[in-house]
Amino acid sequence: MAHPNILIVMVDQLNGTFFPDGPAPWLHTPNLDRLAARSARFANAYTASPLCAPGRGGFMSSMLPSATGIYDNAAEFRADVPTFAHHLRRAGYATCLAGKMHFVGPDQMHGFEERLTTDIYPADFGWTPDYRKSGERIDWWYHNMGSVSGAGIAEISNQMEYDDEVAFLAGQKLYDLSRAQDDRPWCLTVSFTHPHDPYVARRKFWDLYEDCTHLAPEVPAMDYADHDQHSKRIFDANDWRSYTITDDHIARARRGYFANISYLDEKIGDLLQIVEDSRQNAITIFVSDHGDMLGERGLWFKMSMFEGSSRVPLMIAAPGIEPGRIDTPVSTLDVGPTLAELAGIDLSEIANWTQGTSLLPVAGGAPRGSVPIEYAAEASIAPIVALRDARYKLVRCSVDPDQLFDVQADPHELANLATDPKHAEAYARLSSEAEKLWNLPQFDADVRANQARRLVVYDALRQGGYYPWDFQPLQKASERYMRNHMDLNDLEERQRFPRGE
Repeated sequence: MAHPNILIVMVDQLNGTFFPDGPAPWLHTPNLDRLAARSARFANAYTASPLCAPGRGGFMSSMLPSATGIYDNAAEFRADVPTFAHHLRRAGYATCLAGKMHFVGPDQMHGFEERLTTDIYPADFGWTPDYRKSGERIDWWYHNMGSVSGAGIAEISNQMEYDDEVAFLAGQKLYDLSRAQDDRPWCLTVSFTHPHDPYVARRKFWDLYEDCTHLAPEVPAMDYADHDQHSKRIFDANDWRSYTITDDHIARARRGYFANISYLDEKIGDLLQIVEDSRQNAITIFVSDHGDMLGERGLWFKMSMFEGSSRVPLMIAAPGIEPGRIDTPVSTLDVGPTLAELAGIDLSEIANWTQGTSLLPVAGGAPRGSVPIEYAAEASIAPIVALRDARYKLVRCSVDPDQLFDVQADPHELANLATDPKHAEAYARLSSEAEKLWNLPQFDADVRANQARRLVVYDALRQGGYYPWDFQPLQKASERYMRNHMDLNDLEERQRFPRGE
């Protein structure tokens, strides 16, 4: 397959520690289990940034937020930043997006030729944080602990309505592709908003976890005073003092989260079945934008460099990649170069536009190098960076003490080894790497200037007439089903797959 079809399934806020080698065996995920069995399973994959828009921007562009300016959930994804969709489209692919990608700004396509749905989140600058107002909490859009205290059962919600639509339209698109009215290879990206909070699930999936033994975090909540400085800021941003979170709340929130993994599994299974039934061979990639702490150490949601927040599942089923577990740490930045190599695209041209690397050599045992992560959004007051190598993770911020964790020996990252002489060599090595990779004062200055510009522009654009950037899906009703400029006999023949059986 010189130019193989590609199906990318992205989910939102799925904690990679629940995918140590494909889905954990206690998760009810028969379809993801089958996909895992034929996939290279990257057990230590990390987001470019543990927040939706910057994480997805890194996934699309293979560049860190410091390179693209996609610092937070209201930072513009500039139209001149090449994405894997651009590279595939230039190579002759039909590129299509169904679902969420949290693009901010006037360009709502970024290389996709077609979008089937609008996004679930706004495309404007309204969610811009402001480093000049340290500790400010903006209630109308910040996370709060209501997602935890309000966890439970519902048969419809804002997010279910969205993902139901995404799955249906993606399935219809797969059928359209099978009917071969376009002979180009295709890349369809299907991006769901679950299991992102609120932790609300349909009863059929909720009931699967009635006897689940994983409804309590492995590391119980810690006193506020015992947390590192950034974690304290996350607590404050999440308005923790306004809520009393009980063990029952925690269990219900985790149960709803696991139930929504099973909800997604059903949707993904339907899509994979359509690919099989319509006899289309497609490389399949499964990935999340970032994780969810899900109550570990008392932390929820993302915004943290800890494993639950920054580690994501990544599985690739493709010719040329042997199925099996790969422990080498990798990044969502690596997806774009991997797609390019799988699609037969010359990687030399994009080498200067990527901070990722193709995972084909890594899957074969080649080293990848330390994995970089950045965070410069709400709950931070200066950019935070991290490097993960085969054993250690270094976390650095100009306003906080360094953190060094031996992730192999201490997977819950409870012991900060930054000042431990036994780990001085690892600390020095990763520190040297970080100093070469990041100029933190410049990074901070860039973020502050960018925020200030956006806050002025947003305020101006909300005065008088308002012209939203949110993507508006278009349907040409005059081209659907049967119309009088069409030949009915030809139409019925073209729209049937398979034919002649």
